[in-house]
Amino acid sequence: MTSENTEQERSLIEQFLAENVLFLGPDPEISKNHKLAAETPVEKAAIERFFAEHNAETMNLVRHKLLTACNESFDMVEQMGAAPGAKWGDLISGVWTASGDLSLSSMGGVLLFSVMTQQPVKFIVKYWTKDPTVGLKEGDIFIHNDSRYGNIHNTDQSLLIPVFHEGQLICFTGAMVHEGENGAIEPGGMPSLAESPFDEGLKMPPIKVGENYKFKRDIMTFLQNSVREPKLQLEGMKSKLYAAMRMEARVKDAIAEYGVDAVIATLRKTLTDTADEVRRRLRSWPDGKVRQNVFPDGTLRENCLIRLRLEMEKRGDELIMDFRGSSPEFTNRANNTILASAKGMMAQEFLSFVWPDLPRNQAVFEPMTVITDRNSVLDCSDNVPNAQSMMSFFPSYSAVQLAVPKLVYSAKEKATDVIAGWYNMIVTFIYGGINQHGELVGNVCADLNGMGGAARWNRDGEHSIAPIFAPMADIGEQELIEEEVPLMKIVPNRVMRDNQGFGKYRGGQGYQQIATVKDTSMWGFMACSIGSKFPSTHGIFGGYGPGTFPLCKVRGVNVFDVMKDKRDLLRYTIEDIMNDEPFPGAKYTSHHMGLQFEVAQPGELYMLTQGSGGGYGDVLERDPQMVADDLRDGLISQRTAEKVYHVVLDPGTYAVDVEATAAARRAEREKRKRQGKPYHEFVKGWETDKPPAHLPFYGSWKERDVIYRGNPNETCKADEMVGVVMPNPKDVRIAELEAMLGPKALAAKR
Repeated sequence: MTSENTEQERSLIEQFLAENVLFLGPDPEISKNHKLAAETPVEKAAIERFFAEHNAETMNLVRHKLLTACNESFDMVEQMGAAPGAKWGDLISGVWTASGDLSLSSMGGVLLFSVMTQQPVKFIVKYWTKDPTVGLKEGDIFIHNDSRYGNIHNTDQSLLIPVFHEGQLICFTGAMVHEGENGAIEPGGMPSLAESPFDEGLKMPPIKVGENYKFKRDIMTFLQNSVREPKLQLEGMKSKLYAAMRMEARVKDAIAEYGVDAVIATLRKTLTDTADEVRRRLRSWPDGKVRQNVFPDGTLRENCLIRLRLEMEKRGDELIMDFRGSSPEFTNRANNTILASAKGMMAQEFLSFVWPDLPRNQAVFEPMTVITDRNSVLDCSDNVPNAQSMMSFFPSYSAVQLAVPKLVYSAKEKATDVIAGWYNMIVTFIYGGINQHGELVGNVCADLNGMGGAARWNRDGEHSIAPIFAPMADIGEQELIEEEVPLMKIVPNRVMRDNQGFGKYRGGQGYQQIATVKDTSMWGFMACSIGSKFPSTHGIFGGYGPGTFPLCKVRGVNVFDVMKDKRDLLRYTIEDIMNDEPFPGAKYTSHHMGLQFEVAQPGELYMLTQGSGGGYGDVLERDPQMVADDLRDGLISQRTAEKVYHVVLDPGTYAVDVEATAAARRAEREKRKRQGKPYHEFVKGWETDKPPAHLPFYGSWKERDVIYRGNPNETCKADEMVGVVMPNPKDVRIAELEAMLGPKALAAKR
């Protein structure tokens, strides 16, 4: 057989395989790569021609014109969208290059979407452009939500359209929104009950849903038929389409005014210039390594300690984030993270808190490298659920945020303040049921957007200011919410006393929510947050982390009946209700904030509180007058003023006794000295060879390559990670009750 025949056979086999692909699953070459696509010949030529006639100032005008289009389209989606996420700003609109890189995005909205939305666009470019059954032409509409193909998690839906000029693909425009409801096993789109990807609702790879700027009615019907709120699905898709079309029109306006080369060159240069600027700024940081650990305290279904281990190295103009040694994935729990989601969340630190002056695009993260163990909780396989990936990638973000100040502190230049750990959990209610209008609904409340701000090196953190993923978002108006759903807040958005990350500068405090329901035939609540047993974030340079708070419930009461004659109940806080038990005969319970969907009766109370941002610096260095001000404002108790800050003051006038305070602080410093030990002595009494037997611990303990899987006798190698299968909590409880009864009682029952 000649080499020519062999080559022909190989060509035929390759053609056959290409034409008969069984399944176009997630492409790891796309989903795991956050780097910019290589500059194309078209982009190179456009840049050369543009700068032959124009200068950087003209490019800046083009950029501002396109950015204005993104902001305009953002406002359109926010005003027209039906989902709570659209109304409170959990979205972006943007422009992607012809290769699929996000170059420009709206100034408002979710920064997380600004850096990890390119994967589905690149999938379209790679697989559908030349596919004869799909293709890519003007007026085509694509939609996507499956995080395994890129982006964040399944509640987020992105819609994209290609933009052509004289038959040439110029870019893509589109929008991405946290739509919420997606037909998952639990309402609202974020099912912590999910035990496989097939429990998580709609799984849309990048798919064409329309042509000639119109949706295909059969596909639209299928999508609506797959979710609990068909009107929301339709309205969400329509609002994103109109926003994408408005941006397309603005792109074509820019082409008409400045030429097609100007638009292509601007989109590309915005990316490369951003990446170059990040490298320049990184060079001003000192080289070195910083280590940081955070510990999620549960899977939302059971309490356990999950290690996320970070070693951050700054080397030249590169930042390396090494998470090897972190927990293995959980095969039948939804708290796993696709690597792209984790990267997107880490990038928030740099877009929000380190260099907020840089353009909102994916190039901010381009000079950075993330290293993980495959099949770990931060780089999970495609076969495990990830609907609650926030329970691992939010804490991974905090690990980065807590490590960065140790490098930035000595940097030659700073674009923002050095900051402690922002509160990182979505403490709110997810709901589902029949509303007062007789409609089936399910979604998430906007209260999660009120996370407590972290302390800075020179001032206190702000109370309930913004979520870590969207510096410009809203918490919604309770009165408007009550027009659509029967959920009511008996006590909405009230700051909880002593809910504070203490320090020289304290963290901003979160608010509490006391919710109930009325005027419905069926309603239920969910909650999805960690940090009820172990703080989800920490302070820095001596500052304290936030406290831990459980979910609290009062069942067997109808507060609407009680409040007919006792309106003063509105003054209550969670602390008052749980300690005073003001409703005779009611059942008062508390547990971790991972609540699977639970049907509630009218007038029963479900209570949560946001945590605090971390503190900065030693509590003994806090200005006593600032402590007195916090006491006067009801932010802390007298006990905290005296026992934490060691400030002596008059509880009636809040006047500080300066001499007594100085003496109290001297005494505390002397106590610290007496309790102090040399490092080697402390380690000797502190370290153990293995995790304690009673602690369900996941991740490395001492050696990074030895991974513990829930007990000290069960391990695996990091490079051969084995996922963890968790028992059903109900089965665990049944076994506990049977053990309490004893074998004789069980035998008699049988």
